[in-house]
Amino acid sequence: MATVTRERPAALNLTATAEGRIADLMARAPEGAIGVKLSTPRRGCSGLAYSVDYVTEALPFDEKIETPGGTLYVDGASILYLIGSTMNWVEDDFTAGFVFDNPNAKGACGCGESFTV
Repeated sequence: MATVTRERPAALNLTATAEGRIADLMARAPEGAIGVKLSTPRRGCSGLAYSVDYVTEALPFDEKIETPGGTLYVDGASILYLIGSTMNWVEDDFTAGFVFDNPNAKGACGCGESFTV
């Protein structure tokens, strides 16, 4: 009997605009930055928030996602909260920022800063 392997699905999906924003961030990155990192620190009234920061080293359990413009790392402790999510970059006349469609989020605070799982 032959062993069949299947490709592992991406932990996080990125839209073309999110990939473009990562490329823009990396074009202006401080010296020593190897990519940007997405994490979910405890913050806000609902408990968890999304945070994107420059990173200078990859940690052993970080998920590494290669994009055309640079590398996105997902914090190893945050990955379970983000599996199946889509990361998008949205700009309009009043705001600009990463927006997440997260199927794991069960609720969010009124101001939209944090979410619960």
